[in-house]
Amino acid sequence: MRIVIQRVSRASVTIDQHQKASIGEGFLILLGIEESDTTDDIDWLVRKVVNLRVFNETAGVMNRSILDVGGEILVVSQFTLFASYKKGNRPSWLRAARHEVSIPLYEAFCARLSELLGQEVKTGEFGADMKVELVNDGPVTICMDTKNKE
Repeated sequence: MRIVIQRVSRASVTIDQHQKASIGEGFLILLGIEESDTTDDIDWLVRKVVNLRVFNETAGVMNRSILDVGGEILVVSQFTLFASYKKGNRPSWLRAARHEVSIPLYEAFCARLSELLGQEVKTGEFGADMKVELVNDGPVTICMDTKNKE
């Protein structure tokens, strides 16, 4: 699993000119899933996300987690995070998982994240053409990959 976490002041997802979800302060997470991913990857990743200390203390030092600030999370599926661009100029997404693998893992990721966060995680719609808007706070953007845990 590969994610891009953006600390945001606000973020939203719109599908067919209808806003599906929006959040205030928190994380916008773009989630890519590959064929070899498992629930072990979910467990490792969600623990990292909820404990990531990238929110400011009063002194302006990033030392607080999303749990500490009561932030919200919006998760958007993003198979393009597994783009291969080595040959030519048209990316290939062969490493991205098929729907029968990725949809259950996406749903499990969101459910486990909601559980650890203590509130419902907002989502886009898997496979939809989504318009994502955000105000990146900082900016703070962090990439994580469960195949590169060290």
